[in-house]
Amino acid sequence: MTDNEFDVLDELYFVQPFNAVLEETQLAESELKEVLSGLLNKGWVKCFGDRQAEMPIALSELGNDLTSYFYLATKEGLLVHNGR
Repeated sequence: MTDNEFDVLDELYFVQPFNAVLEETQLAESELKEVLSGLLNKGWVKCFGDRQAEMPIALSELGNDLTSYFYLATKEGLLVHNGR
C-alpha cells in the first residue's frame, strides 16, 4: 500500500464525496483520481451515486468523472489499512 492509498483510505471510514477527500488529503485532483481508481480496482473502496445509496456502483458502470461520486472503504480496504 502506498502512502497516498493509506491517506485516502484514512478518509473513507464513512461515506465521503470526492471533494471532501480531495480537501482532506491535499492531493492534486489527478492524483486522487488515480489513487481512487487503483483502490476501486483492488476492491478496497466502494463507489456510490449519492450519500444515501444502498447499492454501490459497479466498476463497469463508472464513467471517467470520478468527481461526482461518493466513496467508502470496504471491509478488505479497512483490514489492509489497519494492518499497515
